Amino acid sequence: MKIRSNILPLRQAWILLAFGFLFLSSCDRTDPPAEPQNQYLVGSTTAVELSKSEIAKQLIGFDPLISNFLRNGIKGYRLTYKTKNTDGKEITASGALILPDTDQPVSMVSVQHGTITSDDQAPSNFNNGADASLNSLFSSLGYIISAPDYIGYGASKDLPHPYEHRASLASASLDMLRASKEFLKEQTAVKWNNKLYIAGYSEGGFASMSLQKKLEEEASSEFDLRASSLGAGAYDKTAFMKYLVNTKTHGIAGYNRSYLWVTLTYDRIYGLNRPKSAYFKEPYASQIDKNGLDANLDVSFNTIFTDAFIKGVNDGTDKAFLDAVADNNVYDWKPKTPTQLYHGNADQLVFYFNSENAFNAMRKRGANNVDLIEVKGGNHGSSLQTYLLGTLTFFTSTP
Repeated sequence: MKIRSNILPLRQAWILLAFGFLFLSSCDRTDPPAEPQNQYLVGSTTAVELSKSEIAKQLIGFDPLISNFLRNGIKGYRLTYKTKNTDGKEITASGALILPDTDQPVSMVSVQHGTITSDDQAPSNFNNGADASLNSLFSSLGYIISAPDYIGYGASKDLPHPYEHRASLASASLDMLRASKEFLKEQTAVKWNNKLYIAGYSEGGFASMSLQKKLEEEASSEFDLRASSLGAGAYDKTAFMKYLVNTKTHGIAGYNRSYLWVTLTYDRIYGLNRPKSAYFKEPYASQIDKNGLDANLDVSFNTIFTDAFIKGVNDGTDKAFLDAVADNNVYDWKPKTPTQLYHGNADQLVFYFNSENAFNAMRKRGANNVDLIEVKGGNHGSSLQTYLLGTLTFFTSTP
């Protein structure tokens, strides 16, 4: 088994032909067909313009050397586009499209963001957060950035976010790419060379893996996907859930919030609609009923589950819940695209075995283009910088 350890320090179809004909004029002349209409893109507004120096100021807190890589100013747009919610209904979603100020043909990176807890953190709002800074950085390096807000943020903020739901994260990200493609066809300022790369960390790693699988299996003719770099994603949901119900963990309330969010999301989306007491003991069930995701759960997460729920997970009798969890597994398949998996082996939020299981399953299926980069001693936060420069090197070396 090939595992590379902690390398590099920092660093569809869009066309919907409208064959509607206008009424014949009095002289019996037939007008030419109407111009093709956008199938996904709904609208766009200019949101931000930043110079190189302004981008450098956003990167305070990152390694100072990173500013040396900046090449261009950027211009950011907020796109709205059509996608489908988890119930299959068409909705309008949004995302950020960021263009570098250059006359050279450039590639596109689809960047899926990590976990956020408020709408102001969504990419299309262009606020000064970590994700916004990193999107500006990569665009300044000479990439077009397509960054979906996901369902539940931006234009769809009145809907619940389907946290860690494989299918809707993938479709919202793919439809954002399709809308970005339509937008780029309507402008001449930036030339896209049609190459596409995928990147994401944490929830973004999971969303990116989900996008990559959907794109390769269902939309490979639409995009020229060259490489995918994924960091610290929870790809093996079944193993993750069994670990959570059986293992003493950190008791970090903020991390437990994520585990609770996943559990409640799957209960809702898959129509289980159980009372909180079906999953959680008292006093935790009442606290979650009252406060939702704001419940203060500062104990090992396995201690808040009921004995009956733990038994159903372990012996397989809770088939409905286990099927919901398994529907979100995205680790056991064979990528066609060169793929790198980054993960800190001391990650207490998204445990390292997620990337290890994905790597082993993919290699077993014959995917020799997949590598696992183990960040020795890296936790969920400290591994991010290794991931970033590793991703940049990977993309520039995979033309």
